[in-house]
Amino acid sequence: MPQMDAFSWNLILATAAIAVTHTLFGPDHYLPFIMLARARGWSRGRTVRVTALCGAGHIVSSLALGALGLAAGSAIARIEALEGMRGGWAAWGLLAFGLAYLAWGVRHAVRSRSGIAAHAHGRGVHIHAHGDHVHAHSATAGRSQLTFWSLFIIFVLGPCEPLIPLFVLPASRGRWDLALATGIVFGVITIALMVAVTLVALKGLSLVHFGRLERWTHAMAGAVIALSGAAVIFLGL
Repeated sequence: MPQMDAFSWNLILATAAIAVTHTLFGPDHYLPFIMLARARGWSRGRTVRVTALCGAGHIVSSLALGALGLAAGSAIARIEALEGMRGGWAAWGLLAFGLAYLAWGVRHAVRSRSGIAAHAHGRGVHIHAHGDHVHAHSATAGRSQLTFWSLFIIFVLGPCEPLIPLFVLPASRGRWDLALATGIVFGVITIALMVAVTLVALKGLSLVHFGRLERWTHAMAGAVIALSGAAVIFLGL
């Protein structure tokens, strides 16, 4: 537990406030999970796990970068510059992932219209084609794993720019206990908000019935993910 003087309290409170605004005003923190969970029919537990793991990778990678930068004697400006470069990589990765998923979603919708439809059962999928019943559990599981790891890698690469100065400032003064505390506070709030916003949005979406558009949910998910990546690239969100 760090020694809590006035500087410590101010830093912790600022960290909490910045974590809230950074998460809520960053659509890339929750839109991918909302859309994929809706399109792929993830359970509540799976949605929470995927969102929390990606959020943890997002936070821990930034903390590791900050710590390694300080250990190497890098200036804060240089660490922040590297974090910004990672942000560009992650945003383009999110855009590419969204476009690829959009293309797959369109193909899926077209195949469904022609009578080849996927019907989910737990972790597997039954594909029905004109009365035939073909099992494709292993292929679906593989695609599900690919979706998770693609998202996870993107979020690990994704920077958490506001966290870097909050973490580096006390660490550069030798207050590693306070630096760790700011990292924990920022991480817990960020992950909790990512999960909460995702679950609340999914609850709202569960009340919406898309009807004949239901087969296009994968394509819509890809489009929204691509747009969230584009928003980060071109609007700086």
